[in-house]
Amino acid sequence: MVSLDVTETSKSLAVAGGYVTFFGVFSYFVKEKLFVSEALIALIVGIITGPVALNWFNPFEWSEDQSYLTHQITRVIIAIQVLFTGIDLPAKYLKKEWMSLATLLGPIMTTAWFVTSLLVWGLIPGLTFLESLVIGACVTPTDPVLANAICKGRFAEKHVPLHVRNIIVAEAGANDGLGFPFLFLAIYLILIHEPTHPQHNIGGAIGEWFYNIIFYQVTLASIIGAGMGFLARKLLRFAKHRQLIDHESFLSFGIALTFFTLGWVGMIGSDDIFCCFIVGNSFTWDDWFRLETEEHGFQDVIDQLLNSAIFLYVGAIIPWSDFTKYGLAPWRMVVLGLLVMLLRRLPWVWALSRWIPSLKTTRESLFAGWFGPIGVGAVFYVQVALDALPEDGTREHLREVLLPTVYFLVFTSIVVHGVTVPLGKSAQMARSRTLQFTNSQSRTSTNTGFVSSNDRISRLPPPVMIPRTDSPVSMRDRDSTMNGNQTTIKFDDQVSAGMSNNNGSKSANHSRSNSRRVSLDKQNNDTNTNSPSTSSTAAAASNNEHRRNNDPNADQGEDYGRETAADRMKGRIWREGSHLVKESEDGEKVTILR
Repeated sequence: MVSLDVTETSKSLAVAGGYVTFFGVFSYFVKEKLFVSEALIALIVGIITGPVALNWFNPFEWSEDQSYLTHQITRVIIAIQVLFTGIDLPAKYLKKEWMSLATLLGPIMTTAWFVTSLLVWGLIPGLTFLESLVIGACVTPTDPVLANAICKGRFAEKHVPLHVRNIIVAEAGANDGLGFPFLFLAIYLILIHEPTHPQHNIGGAIGEWFYNIIFYQVTLASIIGAGMGFLARKLLRFAKHRQLIDHESFLSFGIALTFFTLGWVGMIGSDDIFCCFIVGNSFTWDDWFRLETEEHGFQDVIDQLLNSAIFLYVGAIIPWSDFTKYGLAPWRMVVLGLLVMLLRRLPWVWALSRWIPSLKTTRESLFAGWFGPIGVGAVFYVQVALDALPEDGTREHLREVLLPTVYFLVFTSIVVHGVTVPLGKSAQMARSRTLQFTNSQSRTSTNTGFVSSNDRISRLPPPVMIPRTDSPVSMRDRDSTMNGNQTTIKFDDQVSAGMSNNNGSKSANHSRSNSRRVSLDKQNNDTNTNSPSTSSTAAAASNNEHRRNNDPNADQGEDYGRETAADRMKGRIWREGSHLVKESEDGEKVTILR
């Protein structure tokens, strides 16, 4: 007799597989046309299909210890994401951008911790400030999973400069492992009141914190990660050059390295999350592995599956019933969520932007300050805190409000950051339509003869554009004037150029935006061909021609002289307020033109 076998495993696989399949059919339209965050959709589907609504799958029935299960799932997801983040960064990125990362991971992260803790202390009743520091530490790190979702896609690649995307994901990868010092400083100060704890004074707690966290976890993890990444890179290059490794193993080397690092560094009790980030940076320090694998899209596939799975899971385990217990109230949670979004990070990134060289303009500082999402990392740190806090009843209220408060902030961040881009794009489209309508009305009025008395209509014939075959002038010489020969460059408000790599390989994060022309209009006011400046210019051209004829390597670029004007024109140019900003092909050099 045929019987149904409706197990929790079968239901969970059906929901996860059905979501990925159905969403995949419309994924391009949703992400590239509507600009809706993939994490937001997965979270909503998890809430609907989870135990709070349809109950199609229930993670609370997967294991008797659901907290341990959540801890291990989030640990693996974050480790994979931070190692892939390290691999995706440009060569020697930590060395080049050390000052930007030091500012973001030092004063800004510390300020965000204190500000969030103050908000929690003021809005969640019954907590001491020391207990609020524990909750604030859980939501201080920027989530690498959500940061990757924000910094990828057509909208990000078209509108967000590459150097801004790089610094956001680099900070997210680093500070997710650096959340331990903030969390355990508060926990060690709490544990000094426990009779079973060896330290019973503040000095002893600080000393224990320095030894266990700063030295054994952070410093040791950095040393281990740098060594492992270096050895893995040398080993893989040796195997590749000797043709000892097949294609499939080569592509999966990164994720295998993640599991190996996570396993044995976790066994010795060090910071395995931060170690994975350092391993990823050291492994691709010379950019070789990233350039070899970027065309295959293996990491993007893993990102897609992991993001879908983890946010389905998070949506299903949100403790909705706890939001009205333990002295909590919906209005308190909503106010707390909005204030944390506004004050946790945004003002401090903007205020300290002068010490963040990666952020060149005010708009870039505001963007990086706003997009510091709270996500899977906060769920991970909640479980770490619950394991470390005493269970003797002395901190029972903290244990009760810790999980619902952090989960509500995670939910708020996913929703707010998920709808920011669609709302911003809708406002931009509405403004464009308004301008188009105004311009069409103005043209209609002009054509019908109804012109305001303040308008002036030129009766001169329109200018004639003379086509030129000259090479584009240098950006540096855009305002130069030489004996009446004036060179002018006219930029459109949205000028941009596609970034391509001269060595035949393109970066995974390079912009795919369409190239637009930069129009050059050169007006010659002096037609005297016998002037000294013209003669000197002709002589210089003759010398260059003579050099090219006698030296076949003369045109090989920077090895034999200055870069050409065409090379300097490559990159991406956009208008930032009243300034024109140019970004180099690799996204590492940004120049304010005027």
